[in-house]
Amino acid sequence: MKLKLKNVFLAYFLVSIAGLLYALVQLGQPCDCLPPLRAAAEQLRQKDLRISQLQADLRRPPPAPAQPPEPEALPTIYVITPTYARLVQKAELVRLSQTLSLVPRLHWLLVEDAESPTPLVSGLLAASGLLFTHLAVLTPKAQRLREGEPGWVRPRGVEQRNKALDWLRGRGGAVGGEKDPPPPGTQGVVYFADDDNTYSRELFKEMRWTRGVSVWPVGLVGGLRFEGPRVQDGRVVGFHTAWEPNRPFPLDMAGFAVALPLLLAKPNAQFDATAPRGHLESSLLSHLVDPKDLEPRAANCTQVLVWHTRTEKPKMKQEEQLQRQGQGSDPAIEV
Repeated sequence: MKLKLKNVFLAYFLVSIAGLLYALVQLGQPCDCLPPLRAAAEQLRQKDLRISQLQADLRRPPPAPAQPPEPEALPTIYVITPTYARLVQKAELVRLSQTLSLVPRLHWLLVEDAESPTPLVSGLLAASGLLFTHLAVLTPKAQRLREGEPGWVRPRGVEQRNKALDWLRGRGGAVGGEKDPPPPGTQGVVYFADDDNTYSRELFKEMRWTRGVSVWPVGLVGGLRFEGPRVQDGRVVGFHTAWEPNRPFPLDMAGFAVALPLLLAKPNAQFDATAPRGHLESSLLSHLVDPKDLEPRAANCTQVLVWHTRTEKPKMKQEEQLQRQGQGSDPAIEV
């Protein structure tokens, strides 16, 4: 047993000596481990450099956001609104004026159906904070709706819109506000905004850069969810409408805008009070543009940004009853 243990120990000793001698020999040999070490060091250096760059970016102040054009650089939008005396007139005009107040570089042409300006409208304009021109012209008796006639029998607001066009062309007539028309060369766009519609302020961004005549859909009109141009490859190819689709321009008054230079270059272009039902818009546009040259807006006429809303006529039975009793509402309080 002792002999066997002695032999095992001797064998272990000899193997250890051989291993030690091999290690000593290898110490004198060239090592091939430097390239991997150099590569690892380079990777660490690149990572340190990237970290330094990121830290510098974090310390750098953020770039200033893109600024919108200065208001003076924007073409002016001339909004023409005919209006007439009725119980809801002030409510309609207040709502519209507050929408228009959100739009930069806008000039409101408010035209009363009256012989002279009324205190209600004059006061509202003065308080609106808007740049405005106040005009007034009475609709001739022959063109007025008769008692019991539906509203579509005769076109309304014709004289008033034409009065505003006359002012833009330098023919005067202002009774309040800005009385001088735009000087020659003014870049702008003209839009006809009735006082009872509902307008998104995005609509005015869409029309601002009109070159000729721009168009878009109008919601809740013509017995449809919306009416408007049909667009293919960025061009107007037809119109979505149910009533008299063969009209030259089957558009609602709220569905187009005209570049001011184009309007001024066509001094005879105006609305025709004798135009057949539904042709009032065509009576103006036929002097200005060919349907194929209309400029679609509102995402190629796929967005509705204006609605042909109408305020319900208030029922005044209780008021009339109190008036007969001499207890009506105070007429000095403007409604």
